[in-house]
Amino acid sequence: MKGKRSIVFVFALMSMTGFAQIDKLPDGFTVLDQCESTVIKSQDRTGTCWSFSTSSFLESEIIRTYGTHIDLSEMFTVRNIYMEKAMKYVRYQGMANFSQGSLAHDVLYSYQKYGMMPESAYSGKNGKKKHDHSAMAKELKSFLDSMIKTHHIDPHWKQSFTNILDKHMGPVNPIFDYEGKSYNPMSFAKEVLKLDMNAYIGFTSFTHHNFYEPMVVEVPDNFSDGVYTNLPLDELMKVLDEAIAEGFSVEWDGDVSEVGFARRKGYAVFNNDTNAIKNLPDLPSEGEVSQELRQALFDSYETTDDHLMHITGKTQTEDGRVFYVVKNSWGKKAGIEGHVLMSDAYMRMKTVSLYVHKSAVPRSILDKLED
Repeated sequence: MKGKRSIVFVFALMSMTGFAQIDKLPDGFTVLDQCESTVIKSQDRTGTCWSFSTSSFLESEIIRTYGTHIDLSEMFTVRNIYMEKAMKYVRYQGMANFSQGSLAHDVLYSYQKYGMMPESAYSGKNGKKKHDHSAMAKELKSFLDSMIKTHHIDPHWKQSFTNILDKHMGPVNPIFDYEGKSYNPMSFAKEVLKLDMNAYIGFTSFTHHNFYEPMVVEVPDNFSDGVYTNLPLDELMKVLDEAIAEGFSVEWDGDVSEVGFARRKGYAVFNNDTNAIKNLPDLPSEGEVSQELRQALFDSYETTDDHLMHITGKTQTEDGRVFYVVKNSWGKKAGIEGHVLMSDAYMRMKTVSLYVHKSAVPRSILDKLED
Protein backbone atom coordinates (compact mmCIF):
# COMPACT_ATOMS: atom_id res chain seq x y z
CA MET A 1 0.00 0.00 0.00
CA LYS A 2 1.65 3.23 -1.16
CA GLY A 3 1.05 6.89 -0.54
CA LYS A 4 -1.01 8.85 1.98
CA ARG A 5 -4.70 8.47 2.51
CA SER A 6 -7.33 10.52 4.27
CA ILE A 7 -8.04 9.78 7.89
CA VAL A 8 -11.39 9.13 9.49
CA PHE A 9 -11.36 9.52 13.25
CA VAL A 10 -13.99 10.14 15.87
CA PHE A 11 -12.53 13.14 17.68
CA ALA A 12 -15.92 14.05 19.12
CA LEU A 13 -16.22 10.68 20.81
CA MET A 14 -12.73 10.99 22.24
CA SER A 15 -13.38 14.43 23.70
CA MET A 16 -16.64 13.28 25.28
CA THR A 17 -15.28 10.18 26.92
CA GLY A 18 -11.65 11.09 27.58
CA PHE A 19 -10.00 8.28 25.65
CA ALA A 20 -6.23 8.32 26.13
CA GLN A 21 -5.74 7.10 22.59
CA ILE A 22 -3.71 8.34 19.64
CA ASP A 23 -4.65 11.97 18.97
CA LYS A 24 -4.04 11.59 15.24
CA LEU A 25 -3.82 8.21 13.59
CA PRO A 26 -1.65 7.87 10.48
CA ASP A 27 -3.43 8.67 7.23
CA GLY A 28 -5.63 5.90 5.92
CA PHE A 29 -6.65 4.34 9.23
CA THR A 30 -10.26 4.28 10.43
CA VAL A 31 -11.24 3.46 14.01
CA LEU A 32 -13.34 0.31 14.35
CA ASP A 33 -13.44 -0.12 18.13
CA GLN A 34 -11.70 1.46 21.08
CA CYS A 35 -11.65 1.22 24.86
CA GLU A 36 -10.91 4.02 27.25
CA SER A 37 -7.43 3.92 28.73
CA THR A 38 -5.22 6.02 30.95
CA VAL A 39 -2.23 8.18 30.05
CA ILE A 40 0.97 6.79 28.57
CA LYS A 41 3.72 6.10 31.09
CA SER A 42 7.35 4.99 30.81
CA GLN A 43 8.94 2.02 32.51
CA ASP A 44 12.27 3.76 31.89
CA ARG A 45 15.34 1.58 32.55
CA THR A 46 13.50 -1.36 34.03
CA GLY A 47 12.22 -4.72 32.83
CA THR A 48 8.81 -4.11 34.36
CA CYS A 49 6.59 -3.87 31.27
CA TRP A 50 4.47 -6.63 32.82
CA SER A 51 3.46 -4.36 35.70
CA PHE A 52 2.97 -1.23 33.60
CA SER A 53 0.84 -2.99 31.00
CA THR A 54 -1.26 -4.96 33.46
CA SER A 55 -1.74 -1.93 35.71
CA SER A 56 -2.92 -0.02 32.64
CA PHE A 57 -5.26 -2.92 31.86
CA LEU A 58 -6.70 -2.78 35.39
CA GLU A 59 -7.05 1.01 35.16
CA SER A 60 -9.16 0.51 32.04
CA GLU A 61 -11.19 -2.11 33.88
CA ILE A 62 -11.88 0.40 36.65
CA ILE A 63 -13.01 2.95 34.07
CA ARG A 64 -15.17 0.37 32.29
CA THR A 65 -16.75 -0.84 35.53
CA TYR A 66 -17.08 2.31 37.61
CA GLY A 67 -16.26 5.20 35.29
CA THR A 68 -13.43 6.23 37.61
CA HIS A 69 -9.91 7.22 36.55
CA ILE A 70 -7.28 5.98 39.01
CA ASP A 71 -3.51 6.01 38.54
CA LEU A 72 -2.17 2.77 40.04
CA SER A 73 1.32 2.28 41.43
CA GLU A 74 3.20 -0.11 39.18
CA MET A 75 6.17 -0.19 41.53
CA PHE A 76 4.23 -1.30 44.59
CA THR A 77 3.42 -4.46 42.66
CA VAL A 78 6.97 -4.74 41.33
CA ARG A 79 8.57 -4.79 44.77
CA ASN A 80 6.08 -7.40 45.97
CA ILE A 81 6.94 -9.65 43.04
CA TYR A 82 10.69 -9.15 43.59
CA MET A 83 10.14 -10.67 47.03
CA GLU A 84 8.04 -13.52 45.61
CA LYS A 85 10.81 -14.31 43.12
CA ALA A 86 13.42 -14.14 45.85
CA MET A 87 11.55 -16.62 48.06
CA LYS A 88 11.27 -19.10 45.20
CA TYR A 89 14.90 -18.53 44.17
CA VAL A 90 16.10 -19.29 47.70
CA ARG A 91 13.92 -22.40 48.06
CA TYR A 92 15.19 -23.67 44.71
CA GLN A 93 18.79 -23.07 45.87
CA GLY A 94 19.40 -20.58 43.09
CA MET A 95 18.06 -22.90 40.37
CA ALA A 96 15.12 -20.67 39.41
CA ASN A 97 14.62 -17.51 37.41
CA PHE A 98 15.42 -14.27 39.22
CA SER A 99 15.16 -11.33 36.86
CA GLN A 100 13.17 -8.16 36.34
CA GLY A 101 10.60 -9.86 34.11
CA SER A 102 7.25 -11.40 35.05
CA LEU A 103 3.83 -11.90 33.47
CA ALA A 104 0.35 -10.44 33.82
CA HIS A 105 -0.96 -13.01 36.29
CA ASP A 106 1.72 -11.93 38.78
CA VAL A 107 0.05 -8.52 39.02
CA LEU A 108 -3.29 -10.18 39.73
CA TYR A 109 -1.64 -12.40 42.35
CA SER A 110 0.02 -9.40 44.02
CA TYR A 111 -3.31 -7.57 44.06
CA GLN A 112 -4.94 -10.48 45.90
CA LYS A 113 -2.12 -11.08 48.38
CA TYR A 114 -0.76 -7.58 49.02
CA GLY A 115 -3.44 -5.20 47.76
CA MET A 116 -2.74 -2.14 45.63
CA MET A 117 -1.67 1.47 46.03
CA PRO A 118 -2.23 4.59 43.95
CA GLU A 119 0.75 6.19 42.24
CA SER A 120 0.36 9.21 44.52
CA ALA A 121 1.12 7.01 47.54
CA TYR A 122 4.07 5.11 46.07
CA SER A 123 6.01 5.97 42.91
CA GLY A 124 9.02 3.72 43.58
CA LYS A 125 11.36 6.41 42.25
CA ASN A 126 12.72 7.41 45.67
CA GLY A 127 13.20 11.02 44.66
CA LYS A 128 14.62 10.28 41.20
CA LYS A 129 13.04 11.55 37.99
CA LYS A 130 13.07 8.15 36.27
CA HIS A 131 12.92 4.48 37.15
CA ASP A 132 16.20 2.59 36.87
CA HIS A 133 16.52 -0.91 38.29
CA SER A 134 19.86 -1.79 36.70
CA ALA A 135 21.95 -1.49 39.86
CA MET A 136 19.20 -2.68 42.18
CA ALA A 137 18.53 -5.90 40.24
CA LYS A 138 22.25 -6.76 40.34
CA GLU A 139 22.47 -6.02 44.05
CA LEU A 140 19.40 -8.09 44.85
CA LYS A 141 20.65 -11.11 42.92
CA SER A 142 24.17 -10.77 44.32
CA PHE A 143 22.76 -10.73 47.83
CA LEU A 144 20.72 -13.89 47.21
CA ASP A 145 23.55 -15.72 45.43
CA SER A 146 26.02 -14.90 48.21
CA MET A 147 23.65 -16.23 50.85
CA ILE A 148 22.81 -19.39 48.88
CA LYS A 149 26.51 -20.07 48.25
CA THR A 150 27.20 -20.28 51.99
CA HIS A 151 24.54 -23.00 52.42
CA HIS A 152 23.40 -21.09 55.49
CA ILE A 153 20.16 -19.20 55.12
CA ASP A 154 19.80 -16.35 57.58
CA PRO A 155 16.26 -16.54 58.99
CA HIS A 156 16.09 -12.74 58.73
CA TRP A 157 17.22 -12.52 55.11
CA LYS A 158 13.90 -11.07 53.93
CA GLN A 159 14.50 -7.92 55.98
CA SER A 160 17.92 -7.47 54.38
CA PHE A 161 16.34 -7.97 50.96
CA THR A 162 13.64 -5.41 51.80
CA ASN A 163 16.33 -2.95 52.89
CA ILE A 164 17.85 -3.11 49.40
CA LEU A 165 14.45 -2.45 47.84
CA ASP A 166 13.93 0.47 50.20
CA LYS A 167 17.33 1.93 49.38
CA HIS A 168 16.63 2.02 45.66
CA MET A 169 12.86 2.39 45.45
CA GLY A 170 12.01 4.04 48.74
CA PRO A 171 10.13 2.47 51.64
CA VAL A 172 6.38 1.82 51.53
CA ASN A 173 4.20 3.65 54.01
CA PRO A 174 1.67 1.08 55.29
CA ILE A 175 -1.02 3.76 55.70
CA PHE A 176 -1.69 6.44 53.08
CA ASP A 177 -4.33 9.01 52.26
CA TYR A 178 -6.40 8.97 49.09
CA GLU A 179 -9.08 11.56 48.42
CA GLY A 180 -9.34 12.52 52.07
CA LYS A 181 -9.47 9.03 53.56
CA SER A 182 -6.80 6.76 54.99
CA TYR A 183 -6.18 3.29 53.58
CA ASN A 184 -3.72 0.44 53.62
CA PRO A 185 -3.05 -1.45 50.37
CA MET A 186 -5.62 -4.16 51.09
CA SER A 187 -8.40 -1.76 52.10
CA PHE A 188 -7.66 0.42 49.06
CA ALA A 189 -8.06 -2.60 46.78
CA LYS A 190 -11.23 -3.75 48.53
CA GLU A 191 -12.99 -0.44 49.13
CA VAL A 192 -11.83 1.76 46.25
CA LEU A 193 -10.79 -0.47 43.34
CA LYS A 194 -13.24 -3.32 44.02
CA LEU A 195 -11.97 -5.57 41.24
CA ASP A 196 -12.33 -9.35 41.37
CA MET A 197 -9.04 -10.88 40.24
CA ASN A 198 -10.76 -14.24 39.80
CA ALA A 199 -12.79 -12.72 36.97
CA TYR A 200 -9.80 -12.60 34.62
CA ILE A 201 -8.73 -15.42 32.35
CA GLY A 202 -5.44 -15.96 30.54
CA PHE A 203 -5.41 -17.54 27.07
CA THR A 204 -2.75 -18.88 24.76
CA SER A 205 -2.55 -21.05 21.62
CA PHE A 206 0.00 -23.83 21.15
CA THR A 207 -0.28 -27.37 19.80
CA HIS A 208 2.11 -29.08 22.23
CA HIS A 209 -0.77 -29.05 24.76
CA ASN A 210 -4.39 -30.05 24.33
CA PHE A 211 -6.81 -27.34 23.27
CA TYR A 212 -9.48 -26.21 25.75
CA GLU A 213 -7.32 -27.34 28.66
CA PRO A 214 -5.11 -25.36 31.07
CA MET A 215 -1.38 -25.20 30.42
CA VAL A 216 1.67 -23.55 31.90
CA VAL A 217 3.24 -21.31 29.26
CA GLU A 218 6.88 -22.39 29.15
CA VAL A 219 8.71 -19.06 29.03
CA PRO A 220 11.43 -17.92 31.48
CA ASP A 221 9.45 -14.99 32.87
CA ASN A 222 6.66 -17.33 33.97
CA PHE A 223 8.59 -17.91 37.19
CA SER A 224 5.37 -18.55 39.09
CA ASP A 225 4.10 -21.23 36.66
CA GLY A 226 0.99 -19.28 35.71
CA VAL A 227 -1.69 -21.32 33.98
CA TYR A 228 -3.40 -20.26 30.75
CA THR A 229 -6.27 -21.80 28.81
CA ASN A 230 -5.11 -23.19 25.46
CA LEU A 231 -7.28 -22.33 22.44
CA PRO A 232 -6.97 -22.85 18.70
CA LEU A 233 -5.57 -19.73 17.07
CA ASP A 234 -8.82 -18.65 15.41
CA GLU A 235 -10.63 -18.87 18.73
CA LEU A 236 -7.88 -16.95 20.51
CA MET A 237 -8.42 -14.17 17.97
CA LYS A 238 -12.17 -14.43 18.42
CA VAL A 239 -11.73 -13.77 22.14
CA LEU A 240 -9.65 -10.69 21.33
CA ASP A 241 -11.94 -9.30 18.64
CA GLU A 242 -15.18 -9.79 20.53
CA ALA A 243 -13.67 -8.33 23.71
CA ILE A 244 -12.56 -5.14 21.96
CA ALA A 245 -15.90 -4.87 20.13
CA GLU A 246 -17.74 -5.09 23.48
CA GLY A 247 -15.60 -2.43 25.16
CA PHE A 248 -13.18 -4.72 27.03
CA SER A 249 -9.49 -3.96 26.63
CA VAL A 250 -7.03 -6.87 26.59
CA GLU A 251 -3.62 -7.52 28.14
CA TRP A 252 -1.01 -8.73 25.62
CA ASP A 253 2.24 -10.68 25.96
CA GLY A 254 4.40 -11.48 22.97
CA ASP A 255 7.43 -11.08 20.76
CA VAL A 256 8.82 -7.65 19.85
CA SER A 257 12.25 -8.83 18.71
CA GLU A 258 11.29 -9.07 15.04
CA VAL A 259 12.45 -6.68 12.32
CA GLY A 260 8.76 -6.17 11.59
CA PHE A 261 8.26 -4.67 15.03
CA ALA A 262 9.29 -1.13 14.13
CA ARG A 263 9.45 0.34 17.60
CA ARG A 264 10.43 3.84 16.53
CA LYS A 265 7.78 4.12 13.83
CA GLY A 266 5.09 2.46 15.89
CA TYR A 267 4.08 -0.41 13.60
CA ALA A 268 4.23 -4.19 13.97
CA VAL A 269 3.86 -6.17 10.73
CA PHE A 270 4.64 -9.78 9.91
CA ASN A 271 7.39 -8.97 7.43
CA ASN A 272 11.10 -9.14 8.25
CA ASP A 273 12.37 -7.42 5.09
CA THR A 274 14.49 -4.56 6.41
CA ASN A 275 13.93 -2.44 3.31
CA ALA A 276 10.17 -2.90 3.52
CA ILE A 277 10.18 -1.83 7.17
CA LYS A 278 12.25 1.25 6.31
CA ASN A 279 9.45 2.35 3.98
CA LEU A 280 6.83 2.47 6.74
CA PRO A 281 4.23 3.95 6.98
CA ASP A 282 3.80 2.45 3.49
CA LEU A 283 2.52 -0.91 4.64
CA PRO A 284 4.29 -3.98 3.18
CA SER A 285 2.73 -7.31 2.31
CA GLU A 286 2.76 -9.89 5.08
CA GLY A 287 3.52 -13.59 5.35
CA GLU A 288 0.95 -16.34 5.68
CA VAL A 289 0.01 -17.26 9.24
CA SER A 290 -0.89 -20.77 10.37
CA GLN A 291 -1.16 -22.64 13.65
CA GLU A 292 1.66 -24.91 12.51
CA LEU A 293 4.08 -22.09 11.65
CA ARG A 294 3.23 -20.30 14.86
CA GLN A 295 4.17 -23.44 16.81
CA ALA A 296 7.37 -23.97 14.84
CA LEU A 297 8.54 -20.43 15.56
CA PHE A 298 7.82 -20.85 19.26
CA ASP A 299 9.62 -24.20 19.43
CA SER A 300 12.69 -22.80 17.65
CA TYR A 301 12.85 -19.73 19.95
CA GLU A 302 12.14 -17.40 17.03
CA THR A 303 8.99 -16.34 18.85
CA THR A 304 9.96 -15.29 22.34
CA ASP A 305 8.29 -13.72 25.35
CA ASP A 306 9.81 -10.23 25.18
CA HIS A 307 7.28 -7.64 26.17
CA LEU A 308 3.82 -7.00 27.57
CA MET A 309 1.49 -4.25 26.36
CA HIS A 310 -2.18 -3.27 26.56
CA ILE A 311 -4.55 -3.64 23.59
CA THR A 312 -7.03 -0.76 23.63
CA GLY A 313 -8.55 -0.60 20.16
CA LYS A 314 -8.88 -1.79 16.60
CA THR A 315 -8.49 0.06 13.30
CA GLN A 316 -8.75 -0.69 9.60
CA THR A 317 -7.01 0.62 6.49
CA GLU A 318 -8.89 1.63 3.36
CA ASP A 319 -8.08 -1.71 1.74
CA GLY A 320 -9.48 -3.61 4.72
CA ARG A 321 -6.35 -4.58 6.65
CA VAL A 322 -6.95 -4.77 10.40
CA PHE A 323 -4.54 -3.25 12.92
CA TYR A 324 -4.85 -3.26 16.69
CA VAL A 325 -4.09 -0.19 18.79
CA VAL A 326 -1.64 -1.31 21.46
CA LYS A 327 -0.64 0.93 24.35
CA ASN A 328 3.04 0.69 25.22
CA SER A 329 5.05 1.72 28.31
CA TRP A 330 8.05 3.39 26.66
CA GLY A 331 6.80 6.94 27.01
CA LYS A 332 4.68 9.06 24.71
CA LYS A 333 7.54 9.77 22.29
CA ALA A 334 7.92 6.09 21.42
CA GLY A 335 6.04 4.81 18.39
CA ILE A 336 2.83 6.66 17.53
CA GLU A 337 2.22 8.79 20.62
CA GLY A 338 3.27 5.88 22.81
CA HIS A 339 1.24 3.30 20.89
CA VAL A 340 1.90 0.56 18.36
CA LEU A 341 -0.35 -0.30 15.43
CA MET A 342 -0.08 -4.09 15.29
CA SER A 343 -1.35 -5.94 12.23
CA ASP A 344 -3.72 -8.87 12.44
CA ALA A 345 -1.02 -11.12 11.00
CA TYR A 346 1.57 -10.03 13.57
CA MET A 347 -0.95 -10.45 16.36
CA ARG A 348 -1.78 -13.98 15.21
CA MET A 349 1.83 -15.04 14.82
CA LYS A 350 3.60 -13.31 17.70
CA THR A 351 1.13 -13.34 20.59
CA VAL A 352 2.26 -15.54 23.46
CA SER A 353 -0.73 -14.91 25.70
CA LEU A 354 -3.73 -12.66 26.38
CA TYR A 355 -5.61 -11.74 29.54
CA VAL A 356 -9.22 -10.58 29.54
CA HIS A 357 -12.28 -10.34 31.77
CA LYS A 358 -14.30 -13.55 31.57
CA SER A 359 -17.44 -11.58 30.68
CA ALA A 360 -15.82 -10.75 27.35
CA VAL A 361 -15.25 -14.39 26.41
CA PRO A 362 -17.78 -15.70 23.85
CA ARG A 363 -20.28 -18.15 25.32
CA SER A 364 -19.42 -20.66 22.59
CA ILE A 365 -15.86 -20.82 23.90
CA LEU A 366 -16.76 -20.86 27.58
CA ASP A 367 -19.05 -23.82 26.93
CA LYS A 368 -16.10 -25.82 25.58
CA LEU A 369 -14.06 -25.01 28.68
CA GLU A 370 -16.85 -26.10 31.00
CA ASP A 371 -17.50 -29.46 29.29
